[in-house]
Amino acid sequence: MIWKLIKILVFLAILGGLAFVAYAFVGPVLFPADFAAPSATVTQTVPLGGN
Repeated sequence: MIWKLIKILVFLAILGGLAFVAYAFVGPVLFPADFAAPSATVTQTVPLGGN
């Protein structure tokens, strides 16, 4: 009984991993806005501690 539960959990973990990899490959094609990098320019002055 416990081995059947372990086999099911391993199978679900593998299936979840495959789904994650498939989403990583197919996701940018289906949902390009979710995978786009932010395109805003950020400028910020950095005070340097000197004399």
